[in-house]
Amino acid sequence: MSAIHEQAMNYVYQQVLQRLIGHFTRAERTALQLLIQRIVVAAGGMEQVGDYKVLIAHGGGEVSSYTLALLRAAQLSIAGRAPKTFQLRVATLRHAGMTQATLDTLHQGYSALFFHDDPRVELLMVENQEVYPFNHQRPASSSGRETSQRTTLMVGHLTSGDLRATLCNDTFLSLGDFFQRVTTWNGGVHAVVSGDSARKQSQYLAWLKKHALIAGVGISRGKPMSLSGLFARMEEWSVGCYRDLYGDQYVPGESPGRGGHRHLAYIGIADLLTDVDPGSAPLLTEFLAYKPDPFGFHFSHPVYPNPLLMAHLYGLQAQCLRELSYEDGVESFIRQAYGYMSRRQIPEYLIAEASSPDGRALSTVHAQAVFGLDESQLTCLLYSPFIHHGQRLEGYLRQCHPGMLVALPELHKVLQGKVSSDVLQQWAVDTSGLPLPLLQALYRRRPGEVERSMLARGREASGSAVATPGCAFQMSGR
Repeated sequence: MSAIHEQAMNYVYQQVLQRLIGHFTRAERTALQLLIQRIVVAAGGMEQVGDYKVLIAHGGGEVSSYTLALLRAAQLSIAGRAPKTFQLRVATLRHAGMTQATLDTLHQGYSALFFHDDPRVELLMVENQEVYPFNHQRPASSSGRETSQRTTLMVGHLTSGDLRATLCNDTFLSLGDFFQRVTTWNGGVHAVVSGDSARKQSQYLAWLKKHALIAGVGISRGKPMSLSGLFARMEEWSVGCYRDLYGDQYVPGESPGRGGHRHLAYIGIADLLTDVDPGSAPLLTEFLAYKPDPFGFHFSHPVYPNPLLMAHLYGLQAQCLRELSYEDGVESFIRQAYGYMSRRQIPEYLIAEASSPDGRALSTVHAQAVFGLDESQLTCLLYSPFIHHGQRLEGYLRQCHPGMLVALPELHKVLQGKVSSDVLQQWAVDTSGLPLPLLQALYRRRPGEVERSMLARGREASGSAVATPGCAFQMSGR
């Protein structure tokens, strides 16, 4: 970079900083100075800050977007008073529930913060256990979509159609690999910055630890001695849960391995946000022009990860299992979730439309786009007819596929792995969305095993916290 070009870019960065600061309240300016102080101290002083690299996990939600803007202001403020400033790594976990609108919001925020041409900023995306440069126009991985679809179905069947577990668990379990990968990739980082509260982070770790125990994973006594050790342990727990979920059909991916910095630091800023409502802060609404995505997944709230899709599943559940109408189920969910949806700024017309015939069609299209599952496959998941040696299979056929009742004995042969009709094998695969080996694995799961391996109702994430070195971590979707 020539001296003239560098001078021009520095001028641009100072303009960005001035625009940022212009949206700060007095409390936010104080928070910014405290954040700068924390980073400088963690780096070992202003002389060392130029070689310091920090990570923020950015899910595209309010808190992570706000935290990112605050970090950018800190980075540019230090650049204005010192020869060098810290390096910033921004990493996003691309999961099945991440819509194009969310990706566009990420790109828009990065552009407003002038990240794309700044060599001090590294924008990454992790998808299907692979690290890529961030590109909001990059098509979703077909293999990643297929993996997520199968995990969603397996969790749904093994939890007898638990709706929150079905929507959340695949992404929750992938966080262990995500943090291990983004903190060690390409030389690693020195610190992790998060705006999530310690309580929320501890809830996630408690959830993961509990289900690792349920899956039979050996849990070491005592807390990890380092943050790097914690992330490695999270990865091991997640792998154990996947192994239990898939049984002998589990195919492990390439491990992110070890590396990075042994003494990874944590810089929390949740205490700096106690007097701030990120969702209504001008920094977010005006500077970043942030708009919540009504169809996006909100994994930091396990009760309502995707309200409109949850409403659809409640409608199907009411119709299939409770002898009520689809509309009854949707309206029941909307009554309990209305306050939350209003806070998330989900438009009133979408809430009203959810229980209409058009809303059902819209939700069906959305479920197909997110998971690649049609309504018949979701209905099959809610019945979970294959577990317990097909204990519920006859009832499922009687209710949903009465014409197949005559083939019930032959379907049991299909699920037992015996010689059977190719046509029936294909019917089972098409109806469930799962390949035959996984259907047969579900069929073999004994009642005790199914109960032991129930991977979690999201509402149980509020269980007891686990001891961690300073703080736990959650990839914020907030």
